Amino acid sequence: MRILPVLAASALVFTASSAIAQDLTAKASALREKALSDPSGWNVIESLTTEVGARPVGSPAMERARDWGVAKLKELGFTNVHVEPFTTPAWSRGAESAEVVAPYPQKLHILGLGKSSPTPAGGLSAPIVVFHTYREMLEAPDGALKGKIAVVTEKMTKTQDGSGYGGINANRTSGPGEAAKRGAVAYLVRSLSTDDTRLPHTGGANGGGIPAAALSTPDAELLEHMADRGKPVIVKLDMQSSNNPAAQAWNVVGEIRGSTAPDEVIVVGGHLDSWDPGTGAIDDGAGVAIMTAAAKLAGGAKPRRTIRVVMWGSEEQGGSGQAYANAHKDEISKIVVAGESDTGAGLIWNLSLPKDSADHPAMKAFLRAIGPLKIIVKRTPPQFGGSDIAGLILLGAPFVDFNQDATRYFDLHHSADDTLDKIVPAELAQNVAVWASFIYTVADSDIDFRKLATGAQ
Repeated sequence: MRILPVLAASALVFTASSAIAQDLTAKASALREKALSDPSGWNVIESLTTEVGARPVGSPAMERARDWGVAKLKELGFTNVHVEPFTTPAWSRGAESAEVVAPYPQKLHILGLGKSSPTPAGGLSAPIVVFHTYREMLEAPDGALKGKIAVVTEKMTKTQDGSGYGGINANRTSGPGEAAKRGAVAYLVRSLSTDDTRLPHTGGANGGGIPAAALSTPDAELLEHMADRGKPVIVKLDMQSSNNPAAQAWNVVGEIRGSTAPDEVIVVGGHLDSWDPGTGAIDDGAGVAIMTAAAKLAGGAKPRRTIRVVMWGSEEQGGSGQAYANAHKDEISKIVVAGESDTGAGLIWNLSLPKDSADHPAMKAFLRAIGPLKIIVKRTPPQFGGSDIAGLILLGAPFVDFNQDATRYFDLHHSADDTLDKIVPAELAQNVAVWASFIYTVADSDIDFRKLATGAQ
């Protein structure tokens, strides 16, 4: 006789839950449609690349970027806009040149790698040793490269998910140190790039205490052809750079405060700094624009929870993510979810949600809302949300991973070709639409990703 009331109560809960999901779906779908035609994301990235340009950590341009970020967030109606200062080591490029001096004199196109040591005044000249793969160099014994310039010419594979970059990343980041261990006086690596232009691609490295630079992909192949002829190939490098062990940097923050649960926070963002050859459009002005525009659109629906945008100030040379995590460790239990956009502006083609959350009404609403965009929803939880939220993840913050099409990204990334004209406005808008729908459904629901992951009710 007591079963009927229980069933009736269950039916009421189901009906209420269904109504909430329907309302979230309708509002998130409306946001999706609005975002697909809204110019906010494009306006942000156009403003940043035009008014500031390249933004290396420790440079006057990064100070201008800080001020730009504060002004832009205020202009768009964010509140509690502020900067969170921290210090981090910063490497700065100086004059650079490279050339083959014998037996076939030719100029080479290079970009010094972050943390590279400078050459002596006037440069250095030494014979090269070419390795077709990074593994070949690692197999060389200690002392085998004494007095030589190590050259690794391994090609990067173009992939949609960017795994080609991950598979070869050590060539750049660890290569200088490994070459130095074997006695090399300098290190050259084929750019971690999938393009075929004569523009080299820079990036961070461990330094190794020796000059280190990236070769354009055609120049890496040129050195292979020269070495194949059997004569000693002598290369001259002249690279001047400097290091600041404690450069001033800033994370720029703005919020849209929640209506009824303001202490519960969704943290999203992109990194404001960039390397110096281009204007930092795809890496990562696009991420800043996507998240700023998405948060603005989602916040316009006046959700329950607070939406916080962070423009992280030193991703390329490191430090901003950990600085942010250190500053916010005491509120980690209130961070509902974290997300980062840092693979340009290509279409989001698949995504991963926190463990066991896809069946929650809020996530059902989100997935229904983005259904017309035909995005693959992976069954596995996210593995890597981004370097600037890694510190929050280690502290226990739930996170998501929305994967963009990276097929063309590594043609451009860290090069002089990283410019505004490479961004397709419609693809940028699709990113804004997906993120706005997600941010809104989380911010206007009671979803608790931590409880879902542990099976708690």
